[in-house]
Amino acid sequence: MSQSDAATMEYKSPFMREAAARGYIFQCTDGAALDEAMLNGSVSGYIGFDPTADSLHVGHVMQVMILRLLQKHGHRPVALMGGGTAKIGDPSFREEARALMNDETLSHNLLGVERCLRQMMTFGDGPSDAVLANNAEWLDALSYIRLLREVGVHFSVNRMLSFDSVRSRLEREQGLTFLEFNYSILQSYDFRELSRRYGVSLQLGGSDQWGNIVSGIDLVRRMDRKSVWGLTAPLLTTASGAKMGKTAQGAVWLSKERLPVFDYWQYWRNTEDADVGRFLRLFTDLPLEECARLESLPGSEINEAKKILATEATTLCHGRAAAEEAAEAARRTFEEGARAETLPERRVDGALLTEGLPVFRLFAEAGLTASNGEARRLIRGGGARVNDVVVKDENQIVSAADMTEGAIKLSSGRKTHVLVRAE
Repeated sequence: MSQSDAATMEYKSPFMREAAARGYIFQCTDGAALDEAMLNGSVSGYIGFDPTADSLHVGHVMQVMILRLLQKHGHRPVALMGGGTAKIGDPSFREEARALMNDETLSHNLLGVERCLRQMMTFGDGPSDAVLANNAEWLDALSYIRLLREVGVHFSVNRMLSFDSVRSRLEREQGLTFLEFNYSILQSYDFRELSRRYGVSLQLGGSDQWGNIVSGIDLVRRMDRKSVWGLTAPLLTTASGAKMGKTAQGAVWLSKERLPVFDYWQYWRNTEDADVGRFLRLFTDLPLEECARLESLPGSEINEAKKILATEATTLCHGRAAAEEAAEAARRTFEEGARAETLPERRVDGALLTEGLPVFRLFAEAGLTASNGEARRLIRGGGARVNDVVVKDENQIVSAADMTEGAIKLSSGRKTHVLVRAE
């Protein structure tokens, strides 16, 4: 089914109707059949999460939201952690191969990903409770000869070479290793295994996974003669064309150990006006009618919708109490000019602060800018403040003498503030 048909067709099942209305549907292998199956009973669907880091990031949130929506409408979500596939690494649309992880790093990352998933979903033994699986359970035990005989015979190399994700790598100088080329086969095997173990009949993922998903569907149908489906969500950019989840400080992580809750809240608060309605639908549980009302707020009132978006999105990841604490810290900082001790902290080498350093360098050291040059431009534009005082000289020396209660408050523009402390 084409992108336009899948996103706009009239669905009957509650899940498919709401998924389409919220913007979660990009392509579907047979939307009508999947819709009918969901009307007739519970459907189990899965999404895979490779533990490439010890936390998920904003780019994963929409996939988790889709699993939550399955659960809301009485279907069973399966979150598959790629303890096996991560040993290879998904090559889809990457410019070069991922670095291979050792077992210690992999185990550490799996625990971090699991914490993120458990924060956002309900796992248990009920009919619509989420299932947490790890493909290392079956992939680590595979015999290579058995895999070739039972599974490899169903794959066409010609077809695999036609996938956009494969062709894009083959056209580069670095090419595609045989190790990575096997990733699609293992992902397809996951679908077959999940179908047998948990009755999974639906694989979900981003649109960059379309080729792998179709391969898995084909394998299940060939080996087990079962009807299964694939559904992808669109890959998102902001209204200005920027990639979701990237800031000057790096990725927007879901783990508070990697990114303070305040910074996570602030990421959503800084949403572009044109994205507010779309992001409310995609990244919160608010009713669609409320999303539409907030989206239509005139003029500067749209900022109130951004605060609601930030609080609701942060609640899903960190809990209501932490989200409201971040919102209150922002209110005190931005609306009252107070020095909120709940602001995110940045640690800087104590020796630098003792000796003193140019303010432009401190902004870069604290991660408010990506480079010294960017810090200089921020200061020249009047957007930098130290302890709420506008910086006029980029070479102004800042030191421990500027600390109040052990910290220096740095501000980039009106929305980004941190407390710098010595480490």
